[in-house]
Amino acid sequence: MSNPNTILHEQPDLDTLGGRISRAREATGKTAQEAAMQLGVTQDTYENWEADRDEPRANRLAMLAGFLNVSPSWLLHGIGESPNRNSYVEVIAELEEKLVRVEELHSQTGEAIETLQNAIQRLANNQGA
Repeated sequence: MSNPNTILHEQPDLDTLGGRISRAREATGKTAQEAAMQLGVTQDTYENWEADRDEPRANRLAMLAGFLNVSPSWLLHGIGESPNRNSYVEVIAELEEKLVRVEELHSQTGEAIETLQNAIQRLANNQGA
């Protein structure tokens, strides 16, 4: 937790309210739908908060901070302790694994396309002979 003697000297998180809500939710591993259900709002309402198209009322903000395990001051102003950064490391690692798999599939697709093009060319050449 932040030291109250230095909280005013900390560099605030300059993201928007919606950006901080989104990042904090992602750190919990919850979906927007799960967050909306837990908070008793529609998914559209919740997504509007994350997209900065609307803001939660004070009572929802307090519930939201509790659900996201962050302080209301961090949500509102970016001052205080942000969500656990370790979860970002896990998410990044997971995304990197998926990227490697997509790159492998991309390579295999290119090889398959080349094989098909060669087969078509051979058939076309044989037909004309």
